[in-house]
Amino acid sequence: MKPGRRSRLIYRTITHRGRKNERRSFAETDYIALLDAAHQQLGGPIVLVWDNLNTHISAAMRQMINGRDWLHVIRLPAYAPDLNPTEQVWSHLKHSIGNLAVRGVDHLQAIVKNRLKRIQYRADLLDSFLAHTGLTLEPDST
Repeated sequence: MKPGRRSRLIYRTITHRGRKNERRSFAETDYIALLDAAHQQLGGPIVLVWDNLNTHISAAMRQMINGRDWLHVIRLPAYAPDLNPTEQVWSHLKHSIGNLAVRGVDHLQAIVKNRLKRIQYRADLLDSFLAHTGLTLEPDST
């Protein structure tokens, strides 16, 4: 979110297909590619509020973050999912697909991307995810 502008959701997905030696989650390079793309799209500095996932706090990630002067990272306390608006995004998404029957992983991925895209265009919903954290959405006037 940017003061005076609507909130934004920028995301990427990864599909695990169970292949040998295939990662099940994002690597540091995947996160940095997403952040670089967000920086290009937003055209300004980014303040990233992050949990303590091992990939987020690794030495490789710290090195990549240190090389980006436009990126400021704030770490959430351990075990604080209520402070992470991403948890609200995933909760909302999972609730919307809870009773679907899918034909396979590609079908599920298409549905997830479709639902994330719908969320992207609902600034009121994004604001509610941020408000749920207790973080203020307006700049401090002091």
